[in-house]
Amino acid sequence: MVHVQNKIISPDDHEWAVEARGLVKTFGDNRAVDGVDLNVKAGTIYGVLGPNGAGKTTVIRMLATLLRPDAGSARIFGHDVMKESQIVRQLIGVTGQYASVDESLSATENLVIFSRLLGLGRAEARQKATELLEEFGLTEAAKRPLRNFSGGMRRRLDLAASLIAQPPLIFLDEPTTGLDPRTRSQMWDTIRRLVNTGSTVLLTTQYLEEADQLADRVAVIDRGQVVAEGTVDELKSSVGTTSLLLKVRELKDIKQARQLIEHVLHVQSNVSSLEEGQISAPMANADLVTDLLIALREAGIPLSEVSVQKPTLDEVFLTITGQGVTDEASNASRQSNKKEAVRV
Repeated sequence: MVHVQNKIISPDDHEWAVEARGLVKTFGDNRAVDGVDLNVKAGTIYGVLGPNGAGKTTVIRMLATLLRPDAGSARIFGHDVMKESQIVRQLIGVTGQYASVDESLSATENLVIFSRLLGLGRAEARQKATELLEEFGLTEAAKRPLRNFSGGMRRRLDLAASLIAQPPLIFLDEPTTGLDPRTRSQMWDTIRRLVNTGSTVLLTTQYLEEADQLADRVAVIDRGQVVAEGTVDELKSSVGTTSLLLKVRELKDIKQARQLIEHVLHVQSNVSSLEEGQISAPMANADLVTDLLIALREAGIPLSEVSVQKPTLDEVFLTITGQGVTDEASNASRQSNKKEAVRV
């Protein structure tokens, strides 16, 4: 609940935290955003995915009243971002890709300044700074100048600063870009806690892995347009099905194994590696895999490995946007989506 000029605004009254229709923004000859529609349900995490230059940040800046759309409309908890910009700003917190803080001051001093600018008293500002530093694991570095902070620490402090007013809607613009896996995981935990305590999060990212871990729904933006929208699983299934991979211990068993696979799973199989005795098949019905393993055992066909392969981040981006992702995002995807193998 937020107070604006003696008026109480309750975001709980609105099902949708964000409603955008036909947003357009041009910079000279560049149509950075070209008719974007978004619906973000209150109390959820919504991911906006896309390669560099896709228009993600421009969309965020328009929704956050930092840029005026050239066309289209947007509402935050029912309030028009152009006609009611002052109210909207009371309902949101914005965290950019880089820490918007003063490097010459300590973490505590930065948070106290931000708190004071937002109208908190001296004692309340210092108390809020202490609470946020503890929440983000920065208590031990509270008095340290920011120039001695790592990239991950700066990013956490930037997020802490955006939460001083505890806004109902938080925009996170690529908050984990460049962070190491451990720090990224810590940020994910923090984002989950924000939603668990009642906030809504709109997150832009290049990492499908990140959206997979966090987002309830995602939109893929490319060249200023939404080219796909749904859950991560829906996006993955749109570019390919999950495959079941089996390796027979004896090459002589390949033919019979394929026959059993096709009979039990009701799909077509392929020998993906004759030398390794590897057979692949679409896993349309996971419940039938147990029946297949029993049938193979009863037929006396020993397996050396069973694994499941899901579409990778590169496959999703190549199919949906027609281009790859950054090397860092690609490496993260390969680590996250590599097949889970069980040797038997």
